[in-house]
Amino acid sequence: MLTVIQRVTHASVSVNDIVIGNIDQGIVALLAIEKEDGEEHAKQLIDRIINYRIFPDQDDKMNLSLRNINGGLLLIPQFTLAADTQKGTRPSFTPAAHPRIAKPLFDFTVEYAAQQHPLIACGEFGADMQVSLCNDGPVTFTLKTKNSNS
Repeated sequence: MLTVIQRVTHASVSVNDIVIGNIDQGIVALLAIEKEDGEEHAKQLIDRIINYRIFPDQDDKMNLSLRNINGGLLLIPQFTLAADTQKGTRPSFTPAAHPRIAKPLFDFTVEYAAQQHPLIACGEFGADMQVSLCNDGPVTFTLKTKNSNS
């Protein structure tokens, strides 16, 4: 699994001009599910996101996690992150998992996240979404789980 996480002061996601998820201070995670991903990858990624220390402590050092600050986590399905962009002028989406595999795994990821942390919101798999956020810092990282074959 591959994700881009952004530390935010607030964020929301809308479908058809209706807000379906929003958070105050926390993390927006754009989440790509690749062909070899499974539930263990989802668990590993969520555990890492929730405990990743990207929020400032009293000395303005990145020492606090989402869990430490009791922040929100907004999960957005984003298959385009899995694109192969190494050549040409058009992305190839062959690394991305097929929707019949990716949707249940995204749903599992959201459910697992809700079991681990109380403030979870999410986008809608396969929908045309509008994501609004205020990146705090800006602070942005990519995180990737390792496939067992790697």
